[in-house]
Amino acid sequence: MRIVGIALGVLILIVGIVGYSAIYTVHQTQQAIVLQFGNPVNIVSEPGLNFKVPFIQDVVYLEKRILSLDAEPEEIITADQKRLVVDVFTRFRITEPLEFYKAYQTMAAAANRLDTEVASTLRRELAKEQFTALLTGERSELMQRLSNQVGQRMARNGIEVVDVRIKRADLPEQNKDAIFQRMRTEREREAKEERALGDEEGKRIRAKADKDRTVLLAEARKQSEILRGEGDGARAAIFNRVAAKNPEFYSFYRSLQAYRESLNSEDTTLVLNPRSDFFKFFSDISPVGPGGSTMPSSPLAVPSGASSGEATPNE
Repeated sequence: MRIVGIALGVLILIVGIVGYSAIYTVHQTQQAIVLQFGNPVNIVSEPGLNFKVPFIQDVVYLEKRILSLDAEPEEIITADQKRLVVDVFTRFRITEPLEFYKAYQTMAAAANRLDTEVASTLRRELAKEQFTALLTGERSELMQRLSNQVGQRMARNGIEVVDVRIKRADLPEQNKDAIFQRMRTEREREAKEERALGDEEGKRIRAKADKDRTVLLAEARKQSEILRGEGDGARAAIFNRVAAKNPEFYSFYRSLQAYRESLNSEDTTLVLNPRSDFFKFFSDISPVGPGGSTMPSSPLAVPSGASSGEATPNE
């Protein structure tokens, strides 16, 4: 009986081991390839519990999620002979497990192959571009080209390249100072050229403005002289008509103008003969008062018996 019990226990253990070996589980983030003597016989993409032939078939698990590959920084020369240290990362996923297994078998081999493709494509594309392409909007276009080209090469081996991104593009340490000084000198030269062009344009604009100002002033002066001449002519015509109608009033008006011009300052001193014609209207003023009576002579009138002397009127 004891031997029977031991045999039964061994049988149960063997059945358990065989049963355990026949069962495998596929996680929802995985996909599996069933191998029989090293040859693929089945692909399982749906998650759940599955069965295989124990000791004859093996299972290889592959990721369904998007994976990342962060490569080592590469030193690359651009089209304008600038040395750059470029750091890129790649996001990819396995879309064809069978093709992937036939081409690489292991994830390490696939990562190594993908790294090589990205590096070679990056060198080839950057060799066509200027250094400034990595600093402007052209950078997005460059990364899109990298993704497309690497994706086309890796697609036949069951890998879909989701994205290739340039994380960092720096100058080598030994070149930074020299390139910085060269760029600074170039920018200073461009600034001097722009300032010179600005000064030249400013002088041209100022010269044109001065010319336009001179022309406008000349035109305005010409117009004013024309208008002044027309006004003087009209005034002369009016004076001529007045002089023709009343010569004495015209003579009185002209005398008032002479008084105003000669007595326009408080310190004016005149030495004249009191009986001079200049004082004619000072001595002959005899205005008629209300009711037709004659008013006394003006206080400004010079007495008829006065001899030669000074006259210092205030007005």
